[in-house]
Amino acid sequence: MFDRTNKSLFGQWWWTVDKLTLFLLAIILFIGTVLVMAASPSIADSRGLPAFYFVQKQIIFLVLSVSIMFFFSILSPVHIRRISLLGLIISILLLVVVLAFGAEVKGAKRWINFGGFNMQPSEFVKPFMIVITAWILTLNNIRGNINGYGVSFGLWAVIVLLLIAQPNIGMTIIISTIWGAQLFLAGLPILFVAIGAFVGVGGVVCAYFFLPHVANRINNFLDPSSGDTYQNEKALEAFVNGGLFGRGPGQGVIKDIIPDAHTDFIFAVAGEEMGLIACFIIVLLYASVLARGFTALMKQSDLFIIYAGSGLLMQFGLQALINMGVSLNLLPNTGVTLPFMSYGGSSMISMAITMGILLSFTRKRYGTMKDKNGK
Repeated sequence: MFDRTNKSLFGQWWWTVDKLTLFLLAIILFIGTVLVMAASPSIADSRGLPAFYFVQKQIIFLVLSVSIMFFFSILSPVHIRRISLLGLIISILLLVVVLAFGAEVKGAKRWINFGGFNMQPSEFVKPFMIVITAWILTLNNIRGNINGYGVSFGLWAVIVLLLIAQPNIGMTIIISTIWGAQLFLAGLPILFVAIGAFVGVGGVVCAYFFLPHVANRINNFLDPSSGDTYQNEKALEAFVNGGLFGRGPGQGVIKDIIPDAHTDFIFAVAGEEMGLIACFIIVLLYASVLARGFTALMKQSDLFIIYAGSGLLMQFGLQALINMGVSLNLLPNTGVTLPFMSYGGSSMISMAITMGILLSFTRKRYGTMKDKNGK
């Protein structure tokens, strides 16, 4: 099965895929499953659900995500572009649908219910937008007969307006940051990048004054005495309670009183049960995936793969950074999940698409001509 002469689809995939990245992702998925098993029973009990309700659903999400990651990793860049275009169109339509029919939770409309499963369309916009933006910028650089910056700006504006209408400022910041970085990679002058950053800061200021949801979170971060900072305080207490080596799997107590321990504050659960040393190892795992990915992209000559791969890695790293920052009370609450560790079907499947595409881009392709024309 693992013989180099094996010409089956799986055999060819196994001998060309980046096994180190695959191994690192497998460790992250395993740790995430253990943390959800530790954090979710008390949450389920508080909501009148069976103790392992969230664990069972997470295992379903895990199997589905691994399958999706494998599917995308065997595709060629051409097929990934086509699927991403279709996926982006569907995701944008779902963003419109969620505004009309979505369930409102904590003052935001972000989810659609399908047969008992809540789906967050904005999660799926990210990887598909990154790929399509990379495609547009590649065509702009190679052919020069289209206004790639203008087209990508129009696409970004449509998506951002739909996200702000929810409102979903955390997702807006992530998408805007990645989009700006892709433009910079594609040769946008630094002056325009600086102007874009200035406009972005202005957007956050406007959100503060016109969106009470955003203002409350920023005020609570800057002045904890001004509002509800219960989860942030308990998250910090969890890290202190865990010390260097943790209390042991399942032995944490702070997780039982953090409402979002299995989602937004899963890193705090790791801090209490596994300790600060284990948290450092988790950070190192994420950093290793990023380092491995960027090292592989530096060997590429295909502009599309460079632009898209860099954006996908930024999505992975930026989400991890923001989630950890919130758990450590270094950033305001954003609702951003920790990739492959937090509970949630939409976030896990979206990240599976992201890393599946990255694995496809970094596969070894022998005897094929490198695509430099975005085709």
